Amino acid sequence: MQLALIKRQGGALAPLTDADKELLDKKRIGTVLEAHFKVTRNPKFHRKYFALLNLGFDYWNPKGGAVSPQERNLLNRFAEELSKWGGEQQTLTDLAESFLDAVARKRASLTVEKSFEAYRKWVAMEAGFFRIVVFPNGAVKKEAKSISFAKMDDNEFSELYRASFNVIWNHILHKYFESEADAERAVNNLLGFAS
Repeated sequence: MQLALIKRQGGALAPLTDADKELLDKKRIGTVLEAHFKVTRNPKFHRKYFALLNLGFDYWNPKGGAVSPQERNLLNRFAEELSKWGGEQQTLTDLAESFLDAVARKRASLTVEKSFEAYRKWVAMEAGFFRIVVFPNGAVKKEAKSISFAKMDDNEFSELYRASFNVIWNHILHKYFESEADAERAVNNLLGFAS
Protein backbone atom coordinates (compact mmCIF):
# COMPACT_ATOMS: atom_id res chain seq x y z
CA MET A 1 0.00 0.00 0.00
CA GLN A 2 1.36 3.42 -0.98
CA LEU A 3 -0.12 6.41 0.77
CA ALA A 4 0.55 10.16 0.40
CA LEU A 5 0.19 12.19 3.59
CA ILE A 6 0.49 15.89 4.27
CA LYS A 7 1.72 17.42 7.50
CA ARG A 8 -0.89 19.74 9.03
CA GLN A 9 -0.48 22.43 11.62
CA GLY A 10 0.24 20.92 15.02
CA GLY A 11 2.13 17.97 13.49
CA ALA A 12 -0.85 15.83 12.49
CA LEU A 13 -0.58 13.80 9.30
CA ALA A 14 -3.60 13.68 6.99
CA PRO A 15 -4.32 11.90 3.68
CA LEU A 16 -3.40 14.09 0.71
CA THR A 17 -6.15 12.98 -1.71
CA ASP A 18 -9.52 11.28 -1.55
CA ALA A 19 -7.85 8.11 -2.86
CA ASP A 20 -5.35 8.23 0.02
CA LYS A 21 -8.24 8.76 2.47
CA GLU A 22 -10.05 5.72 1.01
CA LEU A 23 -6.94 3.59 1.53
CA LEU A 24 -6.64 4.78 5.12
CA ASP A 25 -10.36 4.31 5.81
CA LYS A 26 -10.00 0.61 4.92
CA LYS A 27 -7.79 0.12 7.99
CA ARG A 28 -9.36 -0.43 11.38
CA ILE A 29 -8.83 2.13 14.13
CA GLY A 30 -5.78 1.12 16.12
CA THR A 31 -4.04 -0.53 13.16
CA VAL A 32 -0.30 0.16 13.28
CA LEU A 33 1.17 1.19 9.93
CA GLU A 34 4.92 1.32 9.35
CA ALA A 35 6.17 3.94 6.92
CA HIS A 36 9.34 5.15 5.28
CA PHE A 37 8.94 8.85 4.58
CA LYS A 38 10.43 10.90 1.79
CA VAL A 39 9.65 14.44 0.67
CA THR A 40 7.89 14.47 -2.67
CA ARG A 41 6.78 16.99 -5.22
CA ASN A 42 4.66 20.02 -4.43
CA PRO A 43 1.37 18.75 -2.95
CA LYS A 44 -0.47 21.94 -4.00
CA PHE A 45 0.31 21.16 -7.63
CA HIS A 46 -0.95 17.60 -7.09
CA ARG A 47 -4.21 19.02 -5.70
CA LYS A 48 -4.40 21.42 -8.65
CA TYR A 49 -4.15 18.46 -11.03
CA PHE A 50 -7.06 16.75 -9.27
CA ALA A 51 -9.02 20.02 -9.33
CA LEU A 52 -8.50 20.07 -13.12
CA LEU A 53 -9.61 16.44 -13.39
CA ASN A 54 -12.68 17.13 -11.24
CA LEU A 55 -13.63 20.20 -13.29
CA GLY A 56 -13.50 18.20 -16.51
CA PHE A 57 -15.32 15.25 -14.95
CA ASP A 58 -18.12 17.49 -13.66
CA TYR A 59 -18.65 19.05 -17.10
CA TRP A 60 -18.34 15.77 -19.00
CA ASN A 61 -21.67 14.28 -20.00
CA PRO A 62 -21.21 10.82 -21.48
CA LYS A 63 -23.03 10.51 -24.76
CA GLY A 64 -22.74 8.71 -28.01
CA GLY A 65 -23.47 5.20 -29.02
CA ALA A 66 -22.27 1.86 -27.90
CA VAL A 67 -19.94 1.83 -30.92
CA SER A 68 -16.97 4.15 -30.70
CA PRO A 69 -16.07 6.52 -33.53
CA GLN A 70 -12.78 4.63 -33.86
CA GLU A 71 -14.60 1.31 -34.35
CA ARG A 72 -16.95 2.86 -36.90
CA ASN A 73 -14.05 4.49 -38.76
CA LEU A 74 -12.00 1.27 -38.81
CA LEU A 75 -14.84 -0.83 -40.19
CA ASN A 76 -15.75 1.77 -42.82
CA ARG A 77 -12.10 1.99 -43.91
CA PHE A 78 -12.04 -1.81 -44.12
CA ALA A 79 -15.17 -1.79 -46.31
CA GLU A 80 -13.52 0.82 -48.53
CA GLU A 81 -10.39 -1.32 -48.81
CA LEU A 82 -12.44 -4.41 -49.66
CA SER A 83 -14.17 -2.50 -52.45
CA LYS A 84 -10.77 -2.00 -54.11
CA TRP A 85 -10.49 -5.80 -54.42
CA GLY A 86 -13.91 -6.15 -55.93
CA GLY A 87 -17.36 -5.35 -54.76
CA GLU A 88 -19.60 -2.35 -54.66
CA GLN A 89 -18.33 0.13 -52.06
CA GLN A 90 -21.81 1.33 -51.11
CA THR A 91 -22.98 -2.27 -50.55
CA LEU A 92 -19.95 -3.02 -48.37
CA THR A 93 -20.45 0.23 -46.44
CA ASP A 94 -24.13 -0.63 -45.90
CA LEU A 95 -23.14 -4.09 -44.64
CA ALA A 96 -20.58 -2.51 -42.27
CA GLU A 97 -23.22 -0.08 -40.94
CA SER A 98 -25.70 -2.92 -40.49
CA PHE A 99 -23.08 -4.88 -38.53
CA LEU A 100 -22.27 -1.84 -36.37
CA ASP A 101 -25.97 -1.31 -35.65
CA ALA A 102 -26.27 -4.94 -34.49
CA VAL A 103 -23.21 -4.51 -32.24
CA ALA A 104 -24.69 -1.29 -30.82
CA ARG A 105 -28.01 -3.02 -30.03
CA LYS A 106 -26.20 -5.86 -28.27
CA ARG A 107 -24.03 -3.45 -26.27
CA ALA A 108 -27.00 -1.22 -25.37
CA SER A 109 -28.13 -3.82 -22.84
CA LEU A 110 -24.92 -3.34 -20.85
CA THR A 111 -24.98 -1.05 -17.83
CA VAL A 112 -22.53 1.81 -18.30
CA GLU A 113 -21.40 4.09 -15.50
CA LYS A 114 -19.49 7.35 -15.39
CA SER A 115 -16.28 6.38 -13.58
CA PHE A 116 -13.81 8.97 -12.29
CA GLU A 117 -10.98 6.41 -12.15
CA ALA A 118 -11.52 5.33 -15.76
CA TYR A 119 -11.78 9.00 -16.79
CA ARG A 120 -8.55 9.89 -14.92
CA LYS A 121 -6.68 7.08 -16.69
CA TRP A 122 -8.15 8.07 -20.05
CA VAL A 123 -6.95 11.67 -19.58
CA ALA A 124 -3.42 10.50 -18.71
CA MET A 125 -3.29 8.17 -21.73
CA GLU A 126 -4.67 10.82 -24.10
CA ALA A 127 -2.02 13.19 -22.70
CA GLY A 128 0.67 10.69 -23.73
CA PHE A 129 1.42 9.32 -20.26
CA PHE A 130 0.98 5.62 -20.87
CA ARG A 131 2.93 2.44 -21.39
CA ILE A 132 2.19 -0.48 -23.68
CA VAL A 133 1.55 -3.81 -21.97
CA VAL A 134 1.00 -7.27 -23.40
CA PHE A 135 -1.28 -9.91 -21.90
CA PRO A 136 -0.81 -13.70 -21.90
CA ASN A 137 -3.35 -14.03 -24.72
CA GLY A 138 -1.20 -11.75 -26.90
CA ALA A 139 -3.47 -8.72 -26.59
CA VAL A 140 -1.60 -5.41 -26.49
CA LYS A 141 -3.07 -2.50 -24.57
CA LYS A 142 -2.23 1.03 -23.42
CA GLU A 143 -2.11 1.48 -19.66
CA ALA A 144 -1.96 4.85 -17.87
CA LYS A 145 1.32 5.56 -16.09
CA SER A 146 1.16 6.03 -12.35
CA ILE A 147 0.97 9.65 -11.19
CA SER A 148 2.00 8.78 -7.65
CA PHE A 149 4.42 11.06 -5.88
CA ALA A 150 7.09 8.35 -5.97
CA LYS A 151 6.84 7.94 -9.74
CA MET A 152 7.11 11.55 -11.03
CA ASP A 153 9.23 14.57 -10.25
CA ASP A 154 7.93 18.15 -10.45
CA ASN A 155 9.05 18.64 -14.08
CA GLU A 156 7.36 15.49 -15.38
CA PHE A 157 4.25 16.28 -13.35
CA SER A 158 4.18 19.79 -14.85
CA GLU A 159 4.27 18.22 -18.34
CA LEU A 160 1.43 15.88 -17.32
CA TYR A 161 -0.63 18.82 -16.06
CA ARG A 162 -0.18 20.87 -19.25
CA ALA A 163 -0.88 17.91 -21.55
CA SER A 164 -3.89 16.86 -19.44
CA PHE A 165 -5.24 20.41 -19.50
CA ASN A 166 -5.03 20.36 -23.30
CA VAL A 167 -6.88 17.03 -23.48
CA ILE A 168 -9.64 18.16 -21.13
CA TRP A 169 -9.91 21.53 -22.87
CA ASN A 170 -10.12 20.01 -26.36
CA HIS A 171 -12.60 17.27 -25.46
CA ILE A 172 -14.78 18.92 -22.80
CA LEU A 173 -14.11 22.39 -21.42
CA HIS A 174 -13.97 24.35 -24.69
CA LYS A 175 -17.75 23.91 -24.89
CA TYR A 176 -18.31 25.63 -21.53
CA PHE A 177 -15.59 28.29 -21.17
CA GLU A 178 -14.78 31.27 -23.37
CA SER A 179 -11.03 30.71 -23.15
CA GLU A 180 -8.37 28.45 -21.68
CA ALA A 181 -7.60 31.24 -19.20
CA ASP A 182 -11.22 31.10 -17.95
CA ALA A 183 -10.96 27.35 -17.50
CA GLU A 184 -7.65 27.75 -15.65
CA ARG A 185 -9.30 30.31 -13.35
CA ALA A 186 -12.07 27.80 -12.64
CA VAL A 187 -9.43 25.21 -11.70
CA ASN A 188 -7.76 27.72 -9.39
CA ASN A 189 -11.13 28.57 -7.82
CA LEU A 190 -11.78 24.88 -7.18
CA LEU A 191 -8.32 24.60 -5.68
CA GLY A 192 -9.05 27.56 -3.40
CA PHE A 193 -12.24 25.93 -2.12
CA ALA A 194 -10.46 22.58 -1.60
CA SER A 195 -7.61 24.03 0.50
